[in-house]
Amino acid sequence: MIVYATHAGGRYLSVAESFRALPEGRRAIYVNITNSCNCDCVFCLRGMKEMAQESSLWLERDPSVEEITAELDRLPWEYVSEVVCCGFGEPLIRLDTVISVLRHVKEQHPDVPTRVNTNGLGELEHGCVFAERFVGLLDTVSISLNASNAERYLALTRSKFGISSYEAMLAFAEHCKHYVPKVVLTVVEKVEDAEEIERCRKICAQRGLTLRVRTYENS
Repeated sequence: MIVYATHAGGRYLSVAESFRALPEGRRAIYVNITNSCNCDCVFCLRGMKEMAQESSLWLERDPSVEEITAELDRLPWEYVSEVVCCGFGEPLIRLDTVISVLRHVKEQHPDVPTRVNTNGLGELEHGCVFAERFVGLLDTVSISLNASNAERYLALTRSKFGISSYEAMLAFAEHCKHYVPKVVLTVVEKVEDAEEIERCRKICAQRGLTLRVRTYENS
């Protein structure tokens, strides 16, 4: 699925299915940008969860900007609470596509909040700092912090960029602070114990960032 919504129990639904399952109220819409990823996280659903074909997030190919925006244009926008660029992979690998999708949403629906869920390694991927491109387009960036130190981070994420990944991810968060209204770092419950989560919380506090503890999903 390119555009989908979520449901309790970790289910991924087409937009039509989501309105049948949850007919009332507004909902976040997720945009599946790519399968490609520069990490191989030990807790990632890509390697742990099989999905029925009709609800699979695995893309046969990366969708074009035109395909994504065409699906977005068909949404009942009065029920959309947020648009989230994410993916079964790492969305910022396709940086230009993400920027184009965000711009389309803001041009057509300027009051709808936008978010990008990312591992924060885009600057290593592209070899440049690009956070200023988010100005006026992105309301929230959610970055996977995962751990309180570089060694633990690498063991969990198995990033292709190696030990430098951790500091690069934190640098990306710092760069985003100047251009994105809300910068959130996340850790996954059950993957980390209470002491490690508290250490992550202190790292965020020192940098003026918000920590969110994500619910662990394995089904």
